[in-house]
Amino acid sequence: MFKNYTMNQLILPLDIEMKLQANDIAFHVHNLVESIPHEAFTPFLRNEGCPAYHPRMMLKIILCAYTQSVFSGRKIEALLKDSLRMMWLAQGYEPSYRTINRFRVHKDMKELLRQCFVQFRCQLIEAKQIDNEAIFIDGTKIEANANKFTFVWKKAIIRYQANLIEKSQAVYDELLTQSIIPAIQRENEEELTLPELVQVIEAVDEVVKDLDQQIEASTDVPERKRLRHQRKYPKVMRKTLIDLALRKQKYAKDMMIFGARNSYAKTDQDATFMRMKDDYMRNGQLKAGYNVQIATEGQYALAYQIFPNPTDTENVKSMLNLFLVT
Repeated sequence: MFKNYTMNQLILPLDIEMKLQANDIAFHVHNLVESIPHEAFTPFLRNEGCPAYHPRMMLKIILCAYTQSVFSGRKIEALLKDSLRMMWLAQGYEPSYRTINRFRVHKDMKELLRQCFVQFRCQLIEAKQIDNEAIFIDGTKIEANANKFTFVWKKAIIRYQANLIEKSQAVYDELLTQSIIPAIQRENEEELTLPELVQVIEAVDEVVKDLDQQIEASTDVPERKRLRHQRKYPKVMRKTLIDLALRKQKYAKDMMIFGARNSYAKTDQDATFMRMKDDYMRNGQLKAGYNVQIATEGQYALAYQIFPNPTDTENVKSMLNLFLVT
């Protein structure tokens, strides 16, 4: 005898919640997201175009998918069609993988995740799962997805800057000695700033343009030859000055990227070169990576931060500030 089974009989839809177990992970995700204050979702509100999916629903399906080790946008979209817990959390909506990916790279997603950790910690304290008496912080270094040969070192840039300052000053003094340009008003006699370099380039360019006009206006062959010879030096100096200005601009940008760091990767400017625990090349080579710090208690991850510096002791204060703020 078999249980009744037919594909031709209409069955009324039932609440999917009834098919989930009482301790299903979907309920925990639901309660966690619902505990986040409404103000945290305000940046996701838009008043134009088609009404957007509610950010609470989007956050729920993403977190639930992560608990099942599903991280691909397309696979999350597939789960919405065949997973009961995902169907219940989405309440029948099926956002596309593009919508899912756009949501999780939103500029305010970082703050939303911080709120998740805050509410998660509060729930653990209320449930007496943690005693809130101690925090255990540890970190690990994760290699960045960056080319290991695209490093930029701060010491090298500082050395290049010093050489550039010296060369710029020498070119400027030579132009004054040759009476190519008049002296300009400077803020610092030891270093030409970028606006001052541009001013010098414009002055040399005026000299070149004036000689061009004289060559075009003259019909005397020896005179034209003399003017072309006279124009050669300013043109070379103009090219040299433009190169110096571009290098000065690049070095200033490099120093801004460095911040307090000593290196960065060209293909991932947030990554810093550091020694990894897993030295698969066995040569002690520095690799672009990040220092990930995680705070735990009672085997629960309560907070995390990603740092560009390799030393753990420099990151403790910032990690503790997360708990002081919350």
